[in-house]
Amino acid sequence: MLGCVIHGQGDLRVEELPAAEPGPGQALVAVRYGGVCGSDLHYWRHGGVGDFRLKEPMLLGHEVVGTVVSYGDGASGPLAGTAVAVHPATPCGRCPECADGRRNVCRDTRYLGSAARFPHVQGAFAARVAVPADQLRALPAGLGLRRAALAEPLSVALHAVRRAGEVAGRHVLVTGAGPIGALVVAAAKAAGAARVTVTDLLPEALRYARIAGADTVVRADEPDDAGWPSEVDVAIEASGVAAGLDTCLRLVRRGGVVVQLGMLPPGQSPFAGNLVVSREIELRGAFRFDGEFDAALELLAAQGSFDGLVSAVVPVTEAQAAFELAADRSRSCKVLLDFQE
Repeated sequence: MLGCVIHGQGDLRVEELPAAEPGPGQALVAVRYGGVCGSDLHYWRHGGVGDFRLKEPMLLGHEVVGTVVSYGDGASGPLAGTAVAVHPATPCGRCPECADGRRNVCRDTRYLGSAARFPHVQGAFAARVAVPADQLRALPAGLGLRRAALAEPLSVALHAVRRAGEVAGRHVLVTGAGPIGALVVAAAKAAGAARVTVTDLLPEALRYARIAGADTVVRADEPDDAGWPSEVDVAIEASGVAAGLDTCLRLVRRGGVVVQLGMLPPGQSPFAGNLVVSREIELRGAFRFDGEFDAALELLAAQGSFDGLVSAVVPVTEAQAAFELAADRSRSCKVLLDFQE
């Protein structure tokens, strides 16, 4: 079977891998689609994500959907042949964070396709993968595999919106209109936001933000009189650059909330920290997700407009081209790999 393995910076290989078999407590899934995530791109382009550096070859991928094949000893779940999405996280269940109901920041979690620990947790960009059976989620009625491949990034967006608190009836700013930023728009609108303004440097990215439901889009390099809001109630930073965070802090109202969702570069990032004090702005982080995965599947089943955010489906044999396309935000939003043999 074929799989996408990263060996180091710029060294992505489609390799023939040993056939996967489910161990005790595991399910075997025939993967159909895998979404190329920003973290996958970071491993490919930079050899790591933030402080997580590659130390050995790693199977990439954590945004996967497919069908159940079989189960290992002691495992059960949806019947063989059922269409499923795979929740990529396995929290430890023992640490203080897990005990506090914050399993998304578990200090000993295992996350598919992550170099956060060594040996690395191998990912799911392969024709068949064995995963813990309790990570399977049967797709709701009417939800096809192609749209369901957005479940993981939509879960990230839903968690960020929940971290912002009450957004119903409020004006939300989103900086960065990549795949996650566009999904934050959809999540904010689903939560009742009265208005969502999105900024980005790329016209194509802003077009996808419109598809996701943005009310106003603004080029980030445009002057102040080009449609920028005077202030917003909530700001969610999804670009992962310090300039985006600075924009959020300057535009959010006094006493407002800023959520940092985009992963900033390692080390120090300059921003207008004095505004956090003088305006009593609440600055909150948002990392991954937990129970939002099930909510994401329900939302995807209810809204066909998400289909417009999948910009390309590429055979796994052309993974290099798929990664190059996904890295070019002037040409793409969410790119899926197709593992059908």
